[in-house]
Amino acid sequence: YQHGEVFVTADGAETDLDLGHYERFLDQDLSRSSSVSSGQIYQAVIQRERRGDYLGRTIQPIPHVTNEIKERIRGMGRESGADVVIIEVGGTVGDIEGQPFLEAMRQMRKEEGRDDTLAIHVTLLPYISTTAELKTKPTQHSVRELRSFGIQPDVIACRSDIPISDEIRDKISLFCDVEPQAVIPLMTMPSIYQVPLVLEEAGLGDFITDRLNIATTSTDLDEWKAWVERLLNPQHSLEIAIVGKYVELPDAYLSVKEALIHAGVPNDSGIRIHWVHSEDVTKSHAEALLANMDGIVVPGGFGERGFEGKVEATRYARLNNVPYLGLCLGLQAMVVEFARAHFGTDDVSSTELAPETAYPVITLLDEQQRVVEKGGTMRLGSYPCRLEPGTIVHEAYGADETSERHRHRYEFNNEFREELGQAGLIASGTSPDGGLVEICEVRDHPFMVGTQFHPELRSRPARPHPLFDAFVRAALERQSGRREKSSTAADRPSRRKASTSSRSRSPH
Repeated sequence: YQHGEVFVTADGAETDLDLGHYERFLDQDLSRSSSVSSGQIYQAVIQRERRGDYLGRTIQPIPHVTNEIKERIRGMGRESGADVVIIEVGGTVGDIEGQPFLEAMRQMRKEEGRDDTLAIHVTLLPYISTTAELKTKPTQHSVRELRSFGIQPDVIACRSDIPISDEIRDKISLFCDVEPQAVIPLMTMPSIYQVPLVLEEAGLGDFITDRLNIATTSTDLDEWKAWVERLLNPQHSLEIAIVGKYVELPDAYLSVKEALIHAGVPNDSGIRIHWVHSEDVTKSHAEALLANMDGIVVPGGFGERGFEGKVEATRYARLNNVPYLGLCLGLQAMVVEFARAHFGTDDVSSTELAPETAYPVITLLDEQQRVVEKGGTMRLGSYPCRLEPGTIVHEAYGADETSERHRHRYEFNNEFREELGQAGLIASGTSPDGGLVEICEVRDHPFMVGTQFHPELRSRPARPHPLFDAFVRAALERQSGRREKSSTAADRPSRRKASTSSRSRSPH
């Protein structure tokens, strides 16, 4: 989780979290070809050399590495049939790792022609509080460095924490040799979903279409504006705990956070997330950490560290009827906790964490038994899931089957499926052949659902994921019920006081 979550595409690629942003804003499922890393490029070049594709020639960054980069980009364009291909070159201008990519971009601009390419440089205008000013010098140096690679930016998007004045804009235009209207202010906003509106107001869309000679219709962002308005002005506010082992870097759960936000909008509810480290959740501290929560989410993860805290959070949710959504490892924690309560022993676990446990309710997938290499070998990508009629998840989806994205090696152990099912832990979603348990839910609980897959990866702003939507609605119902109880409890003493006062005035 060094750089945030691993975003899994439908076809099973493990990619950078940025690809999740692109999927959410484009409202399209992207493929593995949309993620090109240095490792992929170098591996492909080495494999070509070993096959003899280069006929013994000396392998060099130029042209072999740059040609591979360009072919990946063009191949993705052909595969998708896209009219426009957006290419993000990550990192900072001048980084050693990025040099082959910048050279490939320079070559592509020359080969495709200036009228069919456009370079946008995103830069930071640091704010110096002591002098209350934005500094443009870092941007000037960054553009100069980019020019040294043969790339003159057409647009400079300026990130800042305060508004950018016309004076600053004109200064950047002059020193960086771009048109004034091509200096796009990108001030930090309360919500990332405001950014499209900011870019449209700044005229970026019109500038790009004019520059590339693209015929377009007028942009209608009324629905998006209305959605953002509901997002920023909710009628309700929910307190949701995300109990994870990587919470010191919230981006490790970025898609979970966004999925909660998406589900809050149609329910007119803001989402106030409490980041709770699973290592802090113990039997003695669970009440203090979780008592005021309207819902609890336990997201994915790997390894033993912090797992018992996730189990304890699950226990708290089950015993106190708190809406609970467990994702991947969150499902496994839910199964372990329920089984411990049922069997009356703590010697219940996953074989990932306790290979010799007496009750291995979570075990390695059969297909993983002979896997040796760890990289890219998990159960990855979209798989169909059959939903059991009459369950919470069947009602939430409103369908008999769905398809969801996975990233795991361990699964519910079917040896315990019947007994735990009779005890109240229902397998409400399975693989089409019934062999793999993909979703569990607890009977006689307002909302306690765990998924082996990652539903957060499919959530979109205008189409929140059904399980997150159902979770938010359950949390709102809990909040409403607690307020009614609190109001009733507050009224009772006042009535008793009034009655006592009345008796004191009685002549008897």
